[in-house]
Amino acid sequence: MAENTLNIELESSDKTAEFAVKLASKLSAGDTVLLSGDVGAGKSFFARAMITSLLTQPEDIPSPTFTLVQTYDTEIGALWHADLYRLSSDFEVEELGLLDAMSDAVCVIEWPDRLGEYMPKSALNINLSAGKTDEARRMSISWSVARWQTAMIDWERHVL
Repeated sequence: MAENTLNIELESSDKTAEFAVKLASKLSAGDTVLLSGDVGAGKSFFARAMITSLLTQPEDIPSPTFTLVQTYDTEIGALWHADLYRLSSDFEVEELGLLDAMSDAVCVIEWPDRLGEYMPKSALNINLSAGKTDEARRMSISWSVARWQTAMIDWERHVL
């Protein structure tokens, strides 16, 4: 399947969170969501909204910038939230256990460019960038496997 893209303008942080929650409702074990964008683009905010909506018990969702990976028990199973900004080699991806997690848990990965050769081809790629106002964001979503096609059409229809 060829790569598909969806570009969305989000006028507020509430709309960004709404999109994240809607996406979370489409996730299942083995799904990987790759979040890219500049520092301050809203990657952690987006991930936090997704994770919070899936928790069975409320808890604080810290950024994994220093721990590299945070894991959560959610209503859809294990969820791994990784921030790879500080990684310096592909070998560290293996050490973190992300390869196994990508096959049997939901993985939300910030700074996915650090995955190198381990970049999953079946992932949903989301790039966030600044919008027209401080709270606005531009979101570019891309995917190349059929698994995401229906989810993205439904996602766009119900949130826009």
